[in-house]
Amino acid sequence: MIRQASQLTKIDNNRTPLREQVLRTLRSAIMNFQLMPGDRLVERDLCDMLGVSRTSVREALRHLESEGLVDYLENKGPIVTRLTLETAKEIYELRVSLESLVVQLYTLNATDKQLQMLETTLHLLTRRLTQNNVANILDSVNDFYELLYEGCGNQTAAKLLRQQQARINLLRATSISQENRYMQSIEEMSAIVDAILKRDCEAAHYACTEHIRLASEVALSAMAEKEGISDVPTIFIPQKA
Repeated sequence: MIRQASQLTKIDNNRTPLREQVLRTLRSAIMNFQLMPGDRLVERDLCDMLGVSRTSVREALRHLESEGLVDYLENKGPIVTRLTLETAKEIYELRVSLESLVVQLYTLNATDKQLQMLETTLHLLTRRLTQNNVANILDSVNDFYELLYEGCGNQTAAKLLRQQQARINLLRATSISQENRYMQSIEEMSAIVDAILKRDCEAAHYACTEHIRLASEVALSAMAEKEGISDVPTIFIPQKA
């Protein structure tokens, strides 16, 4: 049985391809914790709730599996992925290494127009953070980081981070859902942008690593509490060369 199934609404007919609508709806349900880690994803139930064919649901579930948001268990079928504390820790350590590199390269390589776009995107993100809508927040965060990826000049690092985007967003959703985290997040991301605008690589590196470190503390603590674990792991922070 799917948790909070009544909150999933039927797909509307519009110009967006049906498979994309189903994918977005299910991904959003996972990010908003309407579908909780470990919940079984019964194709027949999803078809009835969304008003779509089994083929559309199956394609969406396979795509979510490729993103790391769905697992297939033998004799049980698809479930919402359970991120372990160790996996979450590893994702944050990947982020802190690659994102700090991306931020430093962006500080060096971004054009003035790209800097202006980043500042504008931060303003939109700030407004959405105060509105407490997880889906809208994640959209703006993704836009913010996509600008960094496009302007950093290292598409290999950008590709590696994009490949983990869905699971990173799942951890972001865990973090920002904690009380008052959004206010601290605004300050941290503003510090990153301020350093970038000043073309200060060292300050940008520090602001980025601090943002990820603090976000990891919130998310990992929340996950540990839910699992009844008292020993919360801490992530390794590489020093700037």
